Amino acid sequence: MKIARILRIMPYLRLRRSARWLLLLTVALASSRMVYAQPASTTPTPAPGTFRNPLNASNGPDPWLTYNNGSYYLATTTGSSELVMRKSPTLAGLKVAAAVRIYQETDPSRCCNMWAPEFHLLDGPDGQHWYYYYTAGTSDTLDNQRSYVLESAGTDPMGPYTYKGRLFDPAADVWAIDGSVLQLNNQLYFLFSSWTGPNQTLYIAPMSNPWTISGPRVELSHSEYAWEKSGLNVNEGPEALQHNGKTFIIYSASYCATPDYKLGMLTYTGGDPLRPGAWQKSPAPVFERSDQNGVYGPGHNGFFKSPDGTEDWIVYHANASPTDGCTDLRTTRAQKFTWNADGTPNFGVPVSTSTVINAPSGDMGIDPIPDFTQMRVTRFKVFSNTQYIRHKDVYVRLDSSIDPRADSQFQVVPGLADPSAISIVSANLPGHYLRHQGNLLILDTSDGSAAFNSDATWQRRPGVADASATSYESYNLPDSFIGLKFGVLALVTTTNLNTDKQRASATFTEETETLGQH
Repeated sequence: MKIARILRIMPYLRLRRSARWLLLLTVALASSRMVYAQPASTTPTPAPGTFRNPLNASNGPDPWLTYNNGSYYLATTTGSSELVMRKSPTLAGLKVAAAVRIYQETDPSRCCNMWAPEFHLLDGPDGQHWYYYYTAGTSDTLDNQRSYVLESAGTDPMGPYTYKGRLFDPAADVWAIDGSVLQLNNQLYFLFSSWTGPNQTLYIAPMSNPWTISGPRVELSHSEYAWEKSGLNVNEGPEALQHNGKTFIIYSASYCATPDYKLGMLTYTGGDPLRPGAWQKSPAPVFERSDQNGVYGPGHNGFFKSPDGTEDWIVYHANASPTDGCTDLRTTRAQKFTWNADGTPNFGVPVSTSTVINAPSGDMGIDPIPDFTQMRVTRFKVFSNTQYIRHKDVYVRLDSSIDPRADSQFQVVPGLADPSAISIVSANLPGHYLRHQGNLLILDTSDGSAAFNSDATWQRRPGVADASATSYESYNLPDSFIGLKFGVLALVTTTNLNTDKQRASATFTEETETLGQH
């Protein structure tokens, strides 16, 4: 319709003048096909998340990481009598997430040396539960390590958990570590590592349920190639990986104390998974050290999906130095991987800790601690003395000869019970807070209770020996300070600080330094 025609017919439209012009303008704009752009949205597009490895400053061996229902869950080897887990809505947030104790063991037959945790959501007789697999033994030797499993009360990865049982082949109840599960052809299998002569070997066994081995173990792999024999002949840490109908077992090879600890791969070729011939070993490693990127001994991995399910990620531990060995210096790393044209995984090269990595797709988290090596921490030095507060495992004491130095390094953070006060966190036992149990001082992981928060909160006060220094008063036991009692670091009251020496032992200076500085 032309504008001129509109003008000719407008007199016949018995409308008021203003209405006629409004109609004229509306029709004219429509007929001449003039289009006005819609206003731009005022809601900014969220920036993609980023992070840098590692995901923890230390104590990161044998990581297992899962994304579930909006959160990441991370567990690593503790080497103690407790199992802990961290939770965060973002991958980067795991760096500062509190380590929550999910289980504490008191049975001396399985109390200690807890290794290689991982948790799987599996069908049980009464529905789905998380099953938490781990290795544990006794306090006096590593020769008693066995595989165990806990069961969650519901479908929360954080539990609560109860002890479910020990997994073993009755015909070969032997040293068995790094337990994992494989679901294939509607059957559940247990994967683990055990010694056979000079070889630490991979085994598979059928399972009748998530906590019971129902048949004899079968050897899957032992060290055959030179790259599997650095230090010792080791195949361990078997982890199932499935994609587009293909099944793989990714395992760790060579001795973990060497920088040549690495990943190998078995490919399922079909038939009975309990038949050794159903698995083909790749002749070359699939993930190994990168001297150029400063990554040594990458291994003991797991796999997880991005929040939107479009990406595949590997989590693993590695060292920053070729001499760091099989210790708590190993840190947790993560990076995305892709798939080759033949359907096999392509893990690429371990990423440098200086590389900024795009977070998993759908994760908008920004790294709260861009570089752990630059983290500033504090050492608490006794006033006019060379002794420092340090820990040995989770027990706190005063010492002048500290090795490793990181045992005497702590972060000062806002108080758990009161942000105007402080809490004190171990630098090399992340998530372990300095707290009191009665008068005893220990490092402990939070159980989330108000009582724990109060026990782990401290007030900075002018030093009882010198006001220019500092004393630390218990938040929930006023007039009780960190000091020496009968030669032991404990809570002491001012009535017990009668001599200059006693007052000096409860007075400290704070020395700030770089984490890992020697």
